[in-house]
Amino acid sequence: QLTSDIITYAKKNLNVQLNQSIYITLTDHINFAIQRQVQGIQLKNALLWEIKKFYYQECLIGKVAIGMIEKELKVTLPQDEAAFIALHIVNAELDLDMTEMVSMTKLVNDILKIVDKHFGEQIDKESVFYERFITHLKFFAQRVYIGKEVKSDDTEFQEIIRNKYHECIECVDEIKDYVKKTCNHDITDEELMYLTVHIKRVTTR
Repeated sequence: QLTSDIITYAKKNLNVQLNQSIYITLTDHINFAIQRQVQGIQLKNALLWEIKKFYYQECLIGKVAIGMIEKELKVTLPQDEAAFIALHIVNAELDLDMTEMVSMTKLVNDILKIVDKHFGEQIDKESVFYERFITHLKFFAQRVYIGKEVKSDDTEFQEIIRNKYHECIECVDEIKDYVKKTCNHDITDEELMYLTVHIKRVTTR
């Protein structure tokens, strides 16, 4: 019943549909989280920072869920659990399993590290363009893991972008090589164009 209440709260506040499997997976997770807490076992979330950054709204739901668990079951779970609960919600939003979700989150973070390596202090991480870039990367990573491609025949426009934003190309090419190496996925020219435009925006002050 508690899990159902959490899911109802999540759907209402996020205004999304969730895969029905969350009723099983989240109930299972909360059950084991409570068991671990009672036994004094702390499970650290290695992706805590990334989940908070990329899935802020879902993390807020996770914090509310922890409060609901404490109120109803008299068990205080650590804040790391809010991020775990958030991941379950994101899984149900995107219809991915937990392994894919963790890999997807890591991919987004690794791409941001590549961009940071190339441009460092040029990046305004507080700008709306950076938030949009992160949103774009989340959907990009989702497309990588479900094998969906964005294609276009407008090669002329793609060439214009490459020539106009040539300082971003080395960074984009490294991202392309990284995705191929880690995910065995070939990024289309259209995807590369979008990445180039976003990187240009976040590195222009």
